[in-house]
Amino acid sequence: MLQMASEYRKAIGNNIRCLRKKQGLSQNQLSAQCQVRGFDRLTRSAIGKIEVGQRRIQLEELKLFRELLKTTYDELLNE
Repeated sequence: MLQMASEYRKAIGNNIRCLRKKQGLSQNQLSAQCQVRGFDRLTRSAIGKIEVGQRRIQLEELKLFRELLKTTYDELLNE
């Protein structure tokens, strides 16, 4: 079960990385956009950890990424 959760986090993180790059954003730029919206904990380092599956993503963060990356939940959550 834990292995499955870890693999799922990695898949979501990879999707976030691909969508971020598709938008032409660096981790720093995405982090700045997050922080402007009040998500101070989403530093460049935190985004990097999310992208490699080392940090869990909160529901409100997932909603924010969907908005900022101009995407759907399907694209974010698709394995």
